Amino acid sequence: MSSPALVRQPEDSMPATALAEAGSAPAAIIRPSTPPSLGTFALRWYRLNRAGLRAAAIGVISLLAFLLVWHLLTTYRVVFFVRFTNVPSPLAVYDSFIKAIHDPKFLMHILLSCRRIFIGFSLAAIVGVPLGLIMGRFKLVHEVIFPVAEVLRPIPAIAWVPMAIMLWPTNEQSIVYITFLGSFFPILVNTLHGMSLVDPVLVRAAQCLGARERSIFREVYFPASLPHIFTGLTVGMGVAWVSLIAAEMISGQYGIGYFTWEAYSLVQYADIALGMIAIGVLGLGSSLLIRGAGQLVMPWRST
Repeated sequence: MSSPALVRQPEDSMPATALAEAGSAPAAIIRPSTPPSLGTFALRWYRLNRAGLRAAAIGVISLLAFLLVWHLLTTYRVVFFVRFTNVPSPLAVYDSFIKAIHDPKFLMHILLSCRRIFIGFSLAAIVGVPLGLIMGRFKLVHEVIFPVAEVLRPIPAIAWVPMAIMLWPTNEQSIVYITFLGSFFPILVNTLHGMSLVDPVLVRAAQCLGARERSIFREVYFPASLPHIFTGLTVGMGVAWVSLIAAEMISGQYGIGYFTWEAYSLVQYADIALGMIAIGVLGLGSSLLIRGAGQLVMPWRST
C-alpha cells in the first residue's frame, strides 16, 4: 500500500480567510528621529571647542590681571627700581583712545602704517619664498646668494634708515624699503630651512615614479616646506612692524610710529601708551591673519 503523496499548495491557492488576516496586519510605522535639542547641540559644540575656549578664557584672565596690575602701579605711583610716577593709567589711555578714534588724523596714521606694511611685506613674501625655494634646491644658487644674505641679515632696520634715504627719492619709498628688508630675511631663512628638512626618500620615490624636476618641486618640496614658510611669514610680519616703527619715528611724517614719537615730543604720555598699544594690536591682528591663512592652506596640520 503506497503512502499518500505530499502535495505543496501554491500561495495563490491559500484560503481567502488567511489572505484576509495577513492583509489586515498593521504595517510598521517609521517615525522620523527628533532633532537634537538646543542644550544637546550646545554641549556638543562645547566638547568640540573645549580647548579653544579654555585658551581664550585664560587669555582674557591674563589681560585683566595685567590691566589690574598696571592700574595699581600707576595709581599708587610705585617706585621700585622702575618708576611709575609718570606712566599713564589705563583709564587715562582709554580717554585718549576715545578722543583719538574721533580724530581723522589718528585713523590716517593707522591706515598709512597698514598700507606700508602690506606693500613691504607682500614684496618680501613674493621675493623671499621663491628665492628660498630655489636656493634650497640648487646648490650653486645657494653658494652665490647665501654669503651676501648672511652679511646683510644682522644689520638692524634702524641702521638702514640713512642708506634708505640716500637710495630712494621719497620718504615713503624708503620706509617701505626698510619694512621690506625687515621681513625679507626671516622669510628667506625659514623657507631655506624648510627645504633643507625635506626627506630625500620622498624625492627618490617621486623620481622612481617618473616625476620630472618641475613636478618634484611642486608636489614634494613646496608642500613639505609650507610649515616653515608660514613660520617665516609670521616671524617676518613681526619684524616688519618693528622695522616700520623705527623708520616712521626717524624719517616719517605720518604713521603710528610717528604718532607715538610726536606724543613723546609733546609730553603726551597717554598718547605714547595709546600708540604702543595700537602697534601691538595691529601686529597681533596681522599675525593672526597669516596663521589663519596657514590653516586654510595646510588643513592637515593640527592647530
